[in-house]
Amino acid sequence: MINKKKEIVKMLINQNLEEKDEEEIIDLLIDEPITIDVDKENDKKMTIGDKIADKLSAIAGSWTFIISFCAFLLIWIIINGVILSNNAVDPYPFILLNLVLSCLASLQAPIIMMSQNRQAKKDTIRNKNDYRTDLKSELILESLHDDLDEILRNQRKILNYIKEKEDNKS
Repeated sequence: MINKKKEIVKMLINQNLEEKDEEEIIDLLIDEPITIDVDKENDKKMTIGDKIADKLSAIAGSWTFIISFCAFLLIWIIINGVILSNNAVDPYPFILLNLVLSCLASLQAPIIMMSQNRQAKKDTIRNKNDYRTDLKSELILESLHDDLDEILRNQRKILNYIKEKEDNKS
């Protein structure tokens, strides 16, 4: 049965392993809990900048931000284009507004990308964790299948033995 597990591990991991490494992997997969809470592990490693980037990304990607920013743009255009048309702070074509929007975009894009990169790393860790869990489950199921086959073989032997005893009595 151990040889089958070694073959499964080799097949699934698809790496050239030394005998010692192979045994350690099998022991790890079968005997040790291998799952981790990716979110907790990630939270432990987060810096203040990471936390700020996540908060800003959450805010900038919300409907509240989008609607309020559209309202801000509409108010800016109405005030500078209609109400204060002769004495506007930023008359049409709204060059100051363009500058503000460009500055916002130039800051917002890298912050969102930082957050997405960190999320991608977290997803990679989660995928590896899922793979290890699936591998462990497969090995345990294989072991249970082997045990069940052995139980069935023993049960057949017992039934045959009982049948022989009954036939001998007759």
